Amino acid sequence: MDREALADFLARRRRELQPDDVGLPAGVRRRTPGLRREEVALLATMSADYYTRLEQRRGPQPSTQLLTSLARALRLSADERDYLFRVAGHNPPDRAGASDHVAPALLRVLGRLSDTPALIINELAETLVQNEPARALFGDASARVGWDRSEIYRWFVHPEIERSRYPEHDRRRQSRAQVASLRMALGSMGKQSRAGRLVDELRRRSAEFVELWDEHEVARRFADHKVLIHPEIGPIELDCQVLFTEDQSQALLVLTAEPHTEDEEKLKLLSVLGTQTFTRE
Repeated sequence: MDREALADFLARRRRELQPDDVGLPAGVRRRTPGLRREEVALLATMSADYYTRLEQRRGPQPSTQLLTSLARALRLSADERDYLFRVAGHNPPDRAGASDHVAPALLRVLGRLSDTPALIINELAETLVQNEPARALFGDASARVGWDRSEIYRWFVHPEIERSRYPEHDRRRQSRAQVASLRMALGSMGKQSRAGRLVDELRRRSAEFVELWDEHEVARRFADHKVLIHPEIGPIELDCQVLFTEDQSQALLVLTAEPHTEDEEKLKLLSVLGTQTFTRE
C-alpha cells in the first residue's frame, strides 16, 4: 500500500469535483474548490473520519469493497479505478464480464435525476446504483448479495417474490425477455464468464428457464412501456427510457409516468413514502 500516492490521488480527484457533479446541493460559499471530505465519505457510505485518515496518510488499508465505493463516489474512469486499487495494495478487478464499476457518464446523468425512478444495471441485470425513487419502487438493491443481485436469477429462482411486481398476464413475456437478455450477455461475455456460470446455475435450478433457453431467443430486454405493481400503491403505468454506455455493458434506466395522470400522482406519492412499510388494518 502506497499511502502517499493514495492520499494524493484521493485529494486531487476530490478537489476536481463540484457538488452538482455528484448530485449534491452547493450550499454555502466554499473556501476551497471541490468536494469536502465529508461529502466524499457520504457518497461512499463510509465514515468521514476514516476517509480523512486516508487523505492524511494514516488510515488502515481499505477493502476492495470500500475502494469500489470510493471509485464510484469520485466518478473515476476504469483506468483511474485500477490505479486506485493498485496504490491501495490490491489487484484491480477483472475488466472482463459484468463489472461493479459504474460508468462516470451514467453516474452524472443519474445524479441529476431525483424526482423519478432511475437505476444503472449491468449485463446480468444487477443493479449497480439507484436513486431514492427507484429504491422505493424496486426495493434496496444494496441488501442483495451473490446471485440474488441479478434480476434474471431472482426471476426464475424466487418467482413468488420477483414476479409479484408484474401483472400476471405479462409474466410469460417477461420470462422470455429475461432469457433472451441473458443469451445476449453470454454472447458478449463468453461461456467462461459470470454470464456462463449464471446460465449453468439457472439450468440446474429452473425447468422453465431450461425450456426457454433452448428456444435460443436473443434480444435486449427493455420495453418502452410497462406496468409495475407496488405493494402499497398498486399498479403504475410507466415508460422506460434507456441510455447505454458505448460498449453496451451498462444501462441507465429512467422510468417516467405520462404527465397529468393518476400514474404521475402515484410516482409523486412513492417519493413521499420512500421505502417505509405500512401495516394494513
